Amino acid sequence: MIKEGLIAELKTVKEFFNRSTSCLDEQDSMFAPKEDLFTVAGHVAHAAQSIDWFIEGMFDSKGFDMNFDAHIQETLDCKSLSTARDWFEKSIVNAIEILKEKSDEELLETIPEDTIMGGEPRLAVIGALSEHTAHHRGALSVYSRLLNKVPPMPYGDF
Repeated sequence: MIKEGLIAELKTVKEFFNRSTSCLDEQDSMFAPKEDLFTVAGHVAHAAQSIDWFIEGMFDSKGFDMNFDAHIQETLDCKSLSTARDWFEKSIVNAIEILKEKSDEELLETIPEDTIMGGEPRLAVIGALSEHTAHHRGALSVYSRLLNKVPPMPYGDF
């Protein structure tokens, strides 16, 4: 079934994100290399929020919520890495639970044309979510290096 593959991808997203950011800790929460960039906590909160956003938009008949100012403010308000990590965990768990409830037919339905990813099958959202999360774990790896920390390989220890 299709959903099993999508759920496996979400579990991999979680594993890679958590492993590659594991060298960061609570004291790093408010680090940002420049004033106008996401903090460490903000990056993780944004990754979590985006998982929610992708999943909601995937199945909402109106498409994706495009109020980016409100989305950004919510992530800027997150000042704690542990709070952001909890959010990320809950977002992954919620996404998996929602996918478990869907049939393959629902996952193959197309997203409304007048929104992001319009005309694509709903299941394509999981690939976009994966790519977006990879982008932020990459940025957090750079932040780790700027903090004189060594981020582990996301794919495992060799």
